[in-house]
Amino acid sequence: MRTVPPVDFREKLLDGLGGDWPAPCPLDAQIEDVQQADGFRIERVVYAVEPDERVASLLLVPDDIGTRPRPGVCVWHQHAGQWHLGKSEPAGLAGNPMHHTGAALAREGYVVLCPDAIGFEERETGRHKGGDLERFLFLRYVVAGKSMAWKNILDMRRAVDYLASRREVDPNRLGCYGHSMGSTHTWLVGPWEPRLQALVGNCCLPTYEGIDREELLHCFPNFIPGLYQYGDTPDIAALIAPRALLLNFGENDHGSPIDDARRGIETIRRAYEAQHAEDKFEAFVQPNVGHVLSPEMWQRVQAFFAKHLGAV
Repeated sequence: MRTVPPVDFREKLLDGLGGDWPAPCPLDAQIEDVQQADGFRIERVVYAVEPDERVASLLLVPDDIGTRPRPGVCVWHQHAGQWHLGKSEPAGLAGNPMHHTGAALAREGYVVLCPDAIGFEERETGRHKGGDLERFLFLRYVVAGKSMAWKNILDMRRAVDYLASRREVDPNRLGCYGHSMGSTHTWLVGPWEPRLQALVGNCCLPTYEGIDREELLHCFPNFIPGLYQYGDTPDIAALIAPRALLLNFGENDHGSPIDDARRGIETIRRAYEAQHAEDKFEAFVQPNVGHVLSPEMWQRVQAFFAKHLGAV
């Protein structure tokens, strides 16, 4: 339902998010622990996202890394109401093996960074926990004139800063992947992080139209104050064009009603066509599948990264 030109929509989006991000502070990264996994090592690294805030992430480095820089991939974890889980699930240390995606990519030869989103795992701190903490953080940013999505994007850009800084990584071949809330994070950060050359979102593009009609409860990063009068979530994803974008959907995923998702796909496709980048956008809707990462979806993720990030 966009009612303003794309350039103006980008400005309205930034206003709704909370305005410009601050100049990045020094990362001051420190490796605090190293452990060996099957086919890769896991480094626990702590770095600054803001001058007064340091966070821990897990970096997965393939055993056969050698001296040639590899493509790097950030993996944004899911929500699932599991606030005790964050980076550890994609790193293969906890949670559902279906979502040990960072570990799988590391075994394929990618250098992978798995950070915690604010409010999850090691960032579930303070008086409140779980959903109460998430609601408190959302409201804290709203009264400050920002949104939780603004904070998520800031933190993800810092994750890209760190990944790009590693000598094992080719900073010109960076990508990201996310399932569910991680998919939301993919299309949120995409317009603001041009270093990401290949972006993959799995099973999450809820539109404001669908959320309102179906009375859906979604995680707070989906909600950008004031934006719906100018456009919807597919309009955000469309700003990623002409960089490579893959979106997977389950036909029976009630969190992203499929008719809305199909219309959203066409909105994004038109944006890629307008930039003569049709070959950079892919969308897949799998019949009779819900909110999962199916084997076929994962095969498409693997092929997409191989195509757009090059050989590992």
